[in-house]
Amino acid sequence: MNPIGKAAWLALGTAILLFGSAPWFSASAAGDDPASRGRYLTIVGGCNDCHTPGYLMSEGQTPESEWLTGDQFGWRGPWGTTYPANLRTLIATLEEDDWVVYARNLRARPPMPWFNLNHWKETDLRDFHAFVKQLGPSGGPAPAYVPPDQEPNPPYAVFPAPPGQ
Repeated sequence: MNPIGKAAWLALGTAILLFGSAPWFSASAAGDDPASRGRYLTIVGGCNDCHTPGYLMSEGQTPESEWLTGDQFGWRGPWGTTYPANLRTLIATLEEDDWVVYARNLRARPPMPWFNLNHWKETDLRDFHAFVKQLGPSGGPAPAYVPPDQEPNPPYAVFPAPPGQ
């Protein structure tokens, strides 16, 4: 496996483990302020791992002003090639209640662990929204989805087909 492939698998595994565990933390770990808790969820939920350019490679040292602006790095697999969305421009268009409904009903292509986001507590979703709203909109849209029969522009990581395919 090439180094990008190993890094991609490590990033995905870390994000899934962290993202899946995010709703179980203690509120006191992040303070009572909703935006502070939302910031905490962003970190422990692994949101920056994919949605912030260079976050993994900088070992989390990317300036907060660049967080959650989407990325040009693609994730290619049997589903095609997907790109991490710009959550700051997305949430800028959504009121808090609309974000909760959106997150509860999200279904996305891999590697986004939407099934974990669907299980976040409502207070966690609201706190995440408060944090991202506080950051404000920044950046542009992520590249468009590329179907599996088309070659995406690099850079991207390649996922193998699931067993039996």
